[in-house]
Amino acid sequence: MKPTTFVLFTLALLVSLTGSTQAQRPGGRDPGDAELEKGPLAADEFEKNALAVLADIMQNERFRNVPMHDGRLLRILTETMGAKKVVEIGTSTGYSSIWMCLALTKTGGRLTTYEIDPKRAETARKNFKKAGMADTITLVEGDAHKEVVKLEGPIDILFLDADKEGYIDYLDKLVQKVRKGGLILAHNINPRMADPKYMEAITTNPKWETVVRGGMGITLKK
Repeated sequence: MKPTTFVLFTLALLVSLTGSTQAQRPGGRDPGDAELEKGPLAADEFEKNALAVLADIMQNERFRNVPMHDGRLLRILTETMGAKKVVEIGTSTGYSSIWMCLALTKTGGRLTTYEIDPKRAETARKNFKKAGMADTITLVEGDAHKEVVKLEGPIDILFLDADKEGYIDYLDKLVQKVRKGGLILAHNINPRMADPKYMEAITTNPKWETVVRGGMGITLKK
């Protein structure tokens, strides 16, 4: 099976497992998902340490971080794609960054992540160091709307988790740098929070394939 075909198969499987009923529930997930899943298990000491850091963040620094099931999905997609370059808009305290870097440390890739709040950026840097991932991550502090124009492609995965009304601007500035077969992932895609302009852009372009499951917009650049 070719790598691209395998990625698409894995993505389809993950999406089907989330279940279409998730979008109808306030929490974005069917309770049966949590019942069927087990917690993450460490394959080695490096991963054990990273999972401990993630648990500490969820316990003490939960503000504006994705839930664990989304973090695990980000890690699986990143590793399955063999991603080398991942861009994240909205670092917060580094929770989703660490999940993706669990994959990037295996693929030999790097993460560039953007955070506008100095205090959260400082906390994220400390968490990256604790997780042993400081060398895998470039954290850019400042307004991502201005900073992302300096990025060079190709980008394998673009993950949006910042100001929702700004998603369309990030998309316009970065989509040409996302490679064919790359993914654009957007968090908090639900009827209450999704920006209509962004939704129109990712669902009406025949060169993109988009599904929304559990509050995560998943767009494939064909």
